[in-house]
Amino acid sequence: MASGTRTTNSGAGELDLGRSKQLRERVERLIGGVLGGSAALSIAVTVGIVLVLAFETIGFFREVSPLEFFFGTQWHPLFEPPAFGVLPLVCGTVLVTVGSSLIAVPLGLGSAFYLAEYATESFRRRVKPILELLAGVPTVVYGYFAVAFVTPFLQRWIPSTEVFNAASACVVVGIMILPTVASLCDDAFRAVPRAMRDGAYGLGATRFEVSTRIVFPAALSGVLAAIVLALSRAIGETMAVTLAAGSTPKMTLNPLVSIQAMTGYMVQISLGDNPYGTVGYRTLFAVGTLLFGITLVMNMIAQAIMRRFREEYE
Repeated sequence: MASGTRTTNSGAGELDLGRSKQLRERVERLIGGVLGGSAALSIAVTVGIVLVLAFETIGFFREVSPLEFFFGTQWHPLFEPPAFGVLPLVCGTVLVTVGSSLIAVPLGLGSAFYLAEYATESFRRRVKPILELLAGVPTVVYGYFAVAFVTPFLQRWIPSTEVFNAASACVVVGIMILPTVASLCDDAFRAVPRAMRDGAYGLGATRFEVSTRIVFPAALSGVLAAIVLALSRAIGETMAVTLAAGSTPKMTLNPLVSIQAMTGYMVQISLGDNPYGTVGYRTLFAVGTLLFGITLVMNMIAQAIMRRFREEYE
């Protein structure tokens, strides 16, 4: 009787184990399907965006010469006679991007050096999350901050500053991308092995020499990639630039006057005042395609830099 009972219990245990294994396999297949579907959905959305941009852009270039679009210096597609030279918008975008990088890159690198090489671990744990909170502030808030505070401050010291100007946009966009530079550069610096620092200290190097001559070259790929990614965000920034810089497309390097970036024009044309299917409406997609291409190239450059200058440590 005891032997029969043990045999029955063993068979029941094997049956339960088999059912449990089948259940786990089904759950794993379900999870794999959900994750695969999510990946496929993201790819499908990206392909859809590219197709819509390509279709409308081709329709635009059927009516407007590509030479006029890429090399023209006048941009007023909604006026008569219309002009479709996109260079003023590109100039405004470049002006804001370069100006914001002059603010974000030095401050971001300095912050990263301090957090990685000088600050105590407890200070770093407290300060870095606060710094990264800047990236979570809505961009429209930065835009109103530029109009309500930055521009009046500039006008107090430089009376020729216009109400809407590129300098205010540069300041707020620089503040926006600063956490990206600081956080990614800090991670790159901390990825450098401690043994390299200790070896330099053993040879009598100072902390500043270790930071600039050992850590920075070793983390160069991460630093350059962080800068390129931050610039990509500056190029694609919309609301802050629209509110701060104005809507006057012009070829200028003067940061104190009103300009218009590519994203600012896309906001303007998206208000719905232009009839669907017209050439003016399709300029939205032509400018969007150009902006998409620029950001794509920037991200490809970041990937190439990481592959070219990557340092691997054991």
